[in-house]
Amino acid sequence: VQLQASGGGLVQPGDSLRLSCAASGRTFSSYVMGWFRQAPGKEREFVGRINTSGTYAYYADSVKGRFTISRDNAKNTVYLQMNSLKPEDTALYYCAAVRTWGLTDPKRYNYWGQGTLVTVSS
Repeated sequence: VQLQASGGGLVQPGDSLRLSCAASGRTFSSYVMGWFRQAPGKEREFVGRINTSGTYAYYADSVKGRFTISRDNAKNTVYLQMNSLKPEDTALYYCAAVRTWGLTDPKRYNYWGQGTLVTVSS
């Protein structure tokens, strides 16, 4: 699976932004899709993940209630809707794929997109 994330940009605190992650290959629907982020000087951090059918998503406490993950298996795409953005959300955002549910350790994910930069600043 090849992944390509897009949609990052510069926004103000309180704004919304939607990231997309397009996947190649015919097996996209068999992968759990995760979103991670990495701020300068920090380790890569789990943001959330969505199950293969798109019926359930799990989020890190830091984004719960503000971020929503969805997927469209017909389009081989997963989305990260980010609302009420804060300066501390500034990071490179990555999508990743794995076949196993329940993982938050980035080392366990097998496939990665290239990252898209989100900057939240006034």
